[in-house]
Amino acid sequence: MAAKVLIVTGDAAESLEVLYPYQRLLEEGYEVDIAAPSRKKLQFVVHDVEPGFDTYTEKPGYTCPADLAFSEVDPNQYVAVVIPGGRAPEYLRGDPELRKIIKSFFDGDKPVAQICHGPLLTAAIGELAGRRVTAYPALELDMQSAGATFHDAEVVVDGTLVSSRGWPDHPAWMREFLTVLRAKAPVI
Repeated sequence: MAAKVLIVTGDAAESLEVLYPYQRLLEEGYEVDIAAPSRKKLQFVVHDVEPGFDTYTEKPGYTCPADLAFSEVDPNQYVAVVIPGGRAPEYLRGDPELRKIIKSFFDGDKPVAQICHGPLLTAAIGELAGRRVTAYPALELDMQSAGATFHDAEVVVDGTLVSSRGWPDHPAWMREFLTVLRAKAPVI
């Protein structure tokens, strides 16, 4: 049985930030489960920067079923967790089940990949204090308020925590995350 990786997300997650790591991890031979507040068809979004706009725009993206509800997740079954961005992390950080899940990965020193607005979840559980991270650049103040040192870089690795700014940084993000993941939990 292959090692399993968990992706935690919800409606309004950035399509590419869920589907790219999902497919890349499958390609590597890991089993991957997507968990959300409930088992349902999730509606993802597409964020892009349009000429003349001061920030990104949002359009409907792909849909994808959640394999598990957060209440059904046993973190001990997983070797790593991926936290995509988009708008989902903003409301998901209030979910006590999800906070417990993510905390267990830090407590177990398991690999954590976060991107874009995903670090709002790790900030919500107090796991960014003293760490180096990156995130969507608009979150620089949030990361500093959480006690992290923010770097505007395509990828930042701090131990088993691998963070990235957004979907344009996917190649560097997954390259570094897979390096950490292979060292801690090779595919069996």
